[in-house]
Amino acid sequence: MGFLKKIFGSSKPNEEKTLPWQTFTQIDQLKDIENKSKTKTQVIFKHSTRCGISRMVLKQFVASYNLTESDLDLYYLDLLNYRDVSNETGYKFQVMHESPQLLIVKNGVVVAHASHGAINSLNLEQFV
Repeated sequence: MGFLKKIFGSSKPNEEKTLPWQTFTQIDQLKDIENKSKTKTQVIFKHSTRCGISRMVLKQFVASYNLTESDLDLYYLDLLNYRDVSNETGYKFQVMHESPQLLIVKNGVVVAHASHGAINSLNLEQFV
């Protein structure tokens, strides 16, 4: 049972951890993310709300996340509802779209990115 809990997370609401997500819904936010990345690491999580794999990776990401708001800014992009924002993000940062996908932006460029299970293998601390 512990194995399944580790993969899929807890079903008890009081055990759920929340992260300091900023919603990413407008193409204009790309310029802000680029500018802010010059002084603080920006992270974009592109999530497909209809995909079980994306949901599982997101839960694992949340469960293992151990940074603070002062370390980096964390953006959540629902790529099904904001497909144009997702597409423009790929063009702007020259990263081919995948889902789920994590982009790490520093000094105006993507310094690392990963998709699917590789997202949880990234060591975010090294980019702070």
